[in-house]
Amino acid sequence: MGLRISAAALADRLSDLIGPRASVARGVLDQHGQSESYYPTLPPDIVVFPETTQEVVQIVRLCAEAGAAVVPFGAGTSLEGNAASVTGGVCFDFARMNKVLSVHDSDMDAVVQPGITRKQFNAELRGTGLFFPIDPGADASIGGMASTRASGTMAVRYGTMKDNVLALEVVLADGRVIRTARRARKSAAGYDLTRLFVGSEGTLGLITELTLKLHPVPQATSAATCGFDNLHDAVDTAIALIQSAVPAARIELLDDVMMRGINAYSKLGYQEAPTLFLEFHGSEAAVIEQAQTAETIAVEHGGRGFAWAKAAEDRSRLWHARDNTLYAGLGLRPGARAVITDVCVPISRLAECLTETRRDADEHGFMAPIVGHVGDGNFHMLILIDPANEGEIAGAKALQARMVARAIAMDGTCTGEHGVGLGKIDYLQDELGDAVAVMRSVKAALDPHGLMNPGKIFAGGARP
Repeated sequence: MGLRISAAALADRLSDLIGPRASVARGVLDQHGQSESYYPTLPPDIVVFPETTQEVVQIVRLCAEAGAAVVPFGAGTSLEGNAASVTGGVCFDFARMNKVLSVHDSDMDAVVQPGITRKQFNAELRGTGLFFPIDPGADASIGGMASTRASGTMAVRYGTMKDNVLALEVVLADGRVIRTARRARKSAAGYDLTRLFVGSEGTLGLITELTLKLHPVPQATSAATCGFDNLHDAVDTAIALIQSAVPAARIELLDDVMMRGINAYSKLGYQEAPTLFLEFHGSEAAVIEQAQTAETIAVEHGGRGFAWAKAAEDRSRLWHARDNTLYAGLGLRPGARAVITDVCVPISRLAECLTETRRDADEHGFMAPIVGHVGDGNFHMLILIDPANEGEIAGAKALQARMVARAIAMDGTCTGEHGVGLGKIDYLQDELGDAVAVMRSVKAALDPHGLMNPGKIFAGGARP
């Protein structure tokens, strides 16, 4: 569906509604057409900054009347072009909807607006004895994390966004507002609409409110690093930790290439070898026991240089380095951009998938550091390319395609946490077959005119 009125006329109507919070400034448009990915800038025609659900409703209705695409935007940290405006339209920047609406300490849940980032949210929770554990590395917005079904470093213990979202308020394509559930911890009342919208990448509606599970701040925390001669031994250690019922909060793996990157970027002195980053939560006694068990298991699998970080500042330095792996990786090739891709496989196949992918990248001459949430079988590769070199881009895409095919052949998935966006559309059919047609039916039922974040998840909708 094309615009029924000009973009300028729509901008005027939006300005009448929300004043200067509707922008057509070139710098603002370009900023909202970019992300951390290598994709070219795909800006919207208009950017709006709503402050309430009612404003979102009014703007969505104007977009529906005008036939304009509706594209949600959080913190701009997505990695698969999830918030790119491939057909122009109106970008909804939720930065002004960033409040904690309520915290229910005794129920261990909170209600928040979508624009609040995970770090802002946890800062607001300080003093309650509770925290929100989902940590994708970047300081992403909570709404964006729900939209892409994010997970991150603590998923092995606390689960992913789908496990920690109790309910949503969503504005549909026709301007209706629905609540997907109440605050109860479980329900058998009809379809699970909450999980339908978690991971839908804004293609079914705009999330305007989230009810989230919270968790007690652990009494004690300890972290450690341990190097290995090869990726296989590091993954085998992670598997053994899980099979031994050690309740690790984080089990992260950085390969030797990524370790070289973080040493340079964060001014650290780690050995440049495949390295596990571990963290344990619990009582003082439990953390000590977990740490001792982990060290024993690591040594049995060839681990060396086991180093504990017990002080808060040491743990902060360790995880700050881990959270900045994107920039550390990019620093290995100044001026490069990264084709950032992830897959997830059953953990028993992880070592095989990782080592074959590492070998593939090396044989084809790519500098491609790897970082993985190995506790749940998920890993990421940053394929560093010259964005002006079409041959390198094509080679990187071919490397990604082989990585995905390898994961799917192992009964894994083309994306563990980045979402489909623009980058994984070609692989969805291979992974899910006829289920994709069912997804299209759901999309058609809720968004019959195809206005909600077009061009994502499914093929079609690219800007001419």
